[in-house]
Amino acid sequence: MALGAARRDVVKSVLSEALSLVLAGIAIGLVGALVLTRFIASLLFGVKPTDPATFAAVCLILTAVAVLASYLPARRAAKVDPLVALRYE
Repeated sequence: MALGAARRDVVKSVLSEALSLVLAGIAIGLVGALVLTRFIASLLFGVKPTDPATFAAVCLILTAVAVLASYLPARRAAKVDPLVALRYE
């Protein structure tokens, strides 16, 4: 913001970085979950180990939580006066 970025741009930048990390984590987690389904199949009752609805619901919930967890600090950081932030450093 000290170099001319708008508050909206700062929030958008933080959210895009967080979302890229979330998507990478979800991809790795899905691969790991699909690999481990053989081992946990005996522990699941009433749900198939590769149930697409369960995988989709978990991915959506994790994405929503991660976006919210990154939006709140990004919004707070965008409200900080750039002069105050520069003086602090």
